[in-house]
Amino acid sequence: MLKLLLALLMLIGGANALAMTKATWPTADLKGAKDSALLKRYEGAYIVVTEQKAFAEFVLPVSALVEVPDKRDRMNNRLHEPKERKALEGAYTRLVYVVPNGRSPLEVSRNYRDEIQGKGGQVLFECKDADCGGDPKRGSSGGGGEMSMAMYLYPESRVTAEYGSTGYCAMTAYISDQRYLAAQMPNAGAHVSVLTYTVVAPDRNGICNGINERTVAVVDIVEAKAREQKMVTVQASEMASAIAGTGRIALYGIFFDFNKADVKPESDATLEQISKLLKDNKALKLIVVGHTDNVGGFSSNMDLSQRRAAAVVASLVQRGIGKERLAPHGVSFASPVATNKTDEGRAKNRRVELVEN
Repeated sequence: MLKLLLALLMLIGGANALAMTKATWPTADLKGAKDSALLKRYEGAYIVVTEQKAFAEFVLPVSALVEVPDKRDRMNNRLHEPKERKALEGAYTRLVYVVPNGRSPLEVSRNYRDEIQGKGGQVLFECKDADCGGDPKRGSSGGGGEMSMAMYLYPESRVTAEYGSTGYCAMTAYISDQRYLAAQMPNAGAHVSVLTYTVVAPDRNGICNGINERTVAVVDIVEAKAREQKMVTVQASEMASAIAGTGRIALYGIFFDFNKADVKPESDATLEQISKLLKDNKALKLIVVGHTDNVGGFSSNMDLSQRRAAAVVASLVQRGIGKERLAPHGVSFASPVATNKTDEGRAKNRRVELVEN
């Protein structure tokens, strides 16, 4: 009985500890956070979420979201995508600000537009509320309904802010008065996404009530930047050894642009070693397997992975390898080697494998 009572007290204590995490009006930036050098913040705003990556992908909507028939996202929301978009790669920065009380999403959005245009930038697309497509009342969180602009820019699976924190609520709460703009800044070689809205969390006992009716500005910036070449090219002899031992080898030295199947020039070193492998081993036949991450639907990634595998085969045939020795095969994201919930995991899952045939 005593053990049961102690366990119950611990459970209650744990629940109370979780309940203590509630959003509050920020009075300082999140520790370690700082503005991008490209854009100033709205006066009096504080950073509550920050994310920076030296090289990442980002899809910039430049038209309203439209429903994709018979498609659902990972949270069982009806999938929505823009008909026009820019697939970007480069240095990525996300900054989420809570704006001073009494400032509207429209006012904040207009200030960002002025700042961008004042630096020689150009607005590519603007929208408000339902005109943006999808559900204009949802942040990045939720399932079983319609996808929102916030979900498209940054799905719930990527939210790492502590549950109940100001940053968590700023991104995941219900919203109103949504405003969105996409812009390019040619002088800086950058693209910018600015999503502003008002948090709707009227429940006084709710975790997000502390920032109810406060305006949030979500700023995503992608600066064109060459990816650092960190991978050492796998040599033909190493490929042969791996295939002899396990029947396969995963390669990360074959590169494609986001959502495309054209083999990029920086893949040449790896392709040359595959060619050497096949020329040195005349009897060897390979299945060239394309693997993707889970960004996008399974069917679209199946098509993409098949086209990428076929593109690799075509590149090898151009190097003098007989087509009959190569069989392209795409598997979408059916065979991950890491979690698809992180950028690092998705990067590991995007690969080409050579499998002995």
